[in-house]
Amino acid sequence: MKASQFFISTLKEAPSDAEIASHRLMTRAGMIKKIGAGIYTLMPLGLRVVRKVEAIVREEMNRAGAVEIAMPVVQPAELWHETGRFAKMGPELLRIKDRHERDFVVQPTSEEVVTDIARQDIRSYKQLPRNYYQIQTKFRDERRPRFGLMRGREFIMKDAYSFDRDQASAKVSYQTMAQAYRRIFDRFGLSYRAVAADSGAIGGDLSEEFQVIAATGEDAIVYCPGSNYAANMEKAEALAPQFARPAPTLAMTKTATPGQSTCADVASYLGLPLHKTVKSLVLATEEKNEAGELLKTQVWLLLLRGDHDMNELKASKVPGLEGGFRFATLPEIDAHFACKPGYLGLINLKKPLRVVADREVAVMSDWVCGANELDFHMTGVNWGRDLPEPDCVADLRNVVAGDLSPDGGGALAIERGIEVGHVFYLGTKYSQAMNATFLDVNGKPQLMEMGCYGIGITRLPAAAIEQNHDARGIIWPDALAPFTVVLCPISPDRFADVKAAAEALYAELLELGVDVILDDRCERPGAMFADWELIGVPHRVTLGDRSLKAGEVEYQHRRDSAAAAVPLSEIAGFLRARLST
Repeated sequence: MKASQFFISTLKEAPSDAEIASHRLMTRAGMIKKIGAGIYTLMPLGLRVVRKVEAIVREEMNRAGAVEIAMPVVQPAELWHETGRFAKMGPELLRIKDRHERDFVVQPTSEEVVTDIARQDIRSYKQLPRNYYQIQTKFRDERRPRFGLMRGREFIMKDAYSFDRDQASAKVSYQTMAQAYRRIFDRFGLSYRAVAADSGAIGGDLSEEFQVIAATGEDAIVYCPGSNYAANMEKAEALAPQFARPAPTLAMTKTATPGQSTCADVASYLGLPLHKTVKSLVLATEEKNEAGELLKTQVWLLLLRGDHDMNELKASKVPGLEGGFRFATLPEIDAHFACKPGYLGLINLKKPLRVVADREVAVMSDWVCGANELDFHMTGVNWGRDLPEPDCVADLRNVVAGDLSPDGGGALAIERGIEVGHVFYLGTKYSQAMNATFLDVNGKPQLMEMGCYGIGITRLPAAAIEQNHDARGIIWPDALAPFTVVLCPISPDRFADVKAAAEALYAELLELGVDVILDDRCERPGAMFADWELIGVPHRVTLGDRSLKAGEVEYQHRRDSAAAAVPLSEIAGFLRARLST
């Protein structure tokens, strides 16, 4: 490709709403153009990157035995009613009507459609296993779309769905996909981690997220440098302390703490470490009848160490909270504690409630909690002596760096990541809801076991940029770059030898199958270099009249601080060697 035939439109400034590097740089490099909130046109440079992502994904999915299909973007609501998701999904599901007032959805995902395909076409166990995938446009009506392609409303996703006759074969399909994903992300040339993720209501351990490591990532990734353990923050277990609860050494005392309503403020005021305080979180669960009428409300008090944060997913697995919970209202808090938040505790409760202590709190002694009286806290509080043991002890908190790894591999560390892929064992959640069965070897109908596997095709380039950029612009890995090599002739309109050498090298590289672009726009060197550094092409060859007279060209990788002289006669072989490593 020649630059004069292509479309290059770079900007000096990023739009004011661009908050992160990928949004700023993709806009400035002319890769995307915003046409609405969370909706972007992929411009030629951006589309080339996306097509390279798709090509790698497609090759590895085909290699893994998946078969490509294309499911409709607009789907009839009847299928979504079968699974209950038409009503259950929130406003992120875009619901529309046609001219006949029939309901449709703009797909955010395609479990319903692919399950409908399977139940129509798969009759016998002899037709299993099957894996269908598509690379298709999706739409999720995000409340606050932001970060460019990182959290847009319209996006391209690869979603795959496996169908098996039993759990054992479903797990084989899952592992096949998990290994295919590792090959895919290895080929992208990005630093990533495959981390254990929560399986939600399905249960089990077959769920992994693929996270691209980036300081700007929204997800916290927990891993052990001394082992292969890795999990997202929701999944990572905080082990129970390996010591017995110390004996009390202090008397329980009502202590004035005027105006100190947070654990941090109380600890500072009393001159105590924050980990000696206990925070009180008040939740409520509701029991309703089939008509949705409220029958009973149960209030819960969850206790965590003052320096720890509650993990809501872990809390949702406490017996009694698994059906869903909410934070208690102020009237509910007042009815049980007769005090406003900030001074809540277990002493002098007005009404009984369920008490759940985190594993760390369960072994604490001489701790501090609210006194259920404004401007007062209780110090020297101890289980057994001052309070009955909690109703339940559970892992309620987010892990922190330095906690012990659940696999015994050492201390945990935490880094940031951007989720770009997820593999997940579904079981019979959708096949049961949609009666997707097959005849097993015994002639009896059985529900199909399913798995689903997604990759954010348009999110991935943004994640790659978050991991690979500098003050000058993007630094693409070879596999993702819109062009792998750029040829930059200096003043080809003035020097015939420069123009001829650039054209000859361009033709030679094309013949060798190199993805090369020749910048024949006759731009000033500074402007030309700035464009390609912003765009992020990884390999640049500069051809100038002076260097050519010495039989040389200048080569510079996008990460290099300076160019190196390479003989013109050797540059094609030099590039091929660099591109093959």
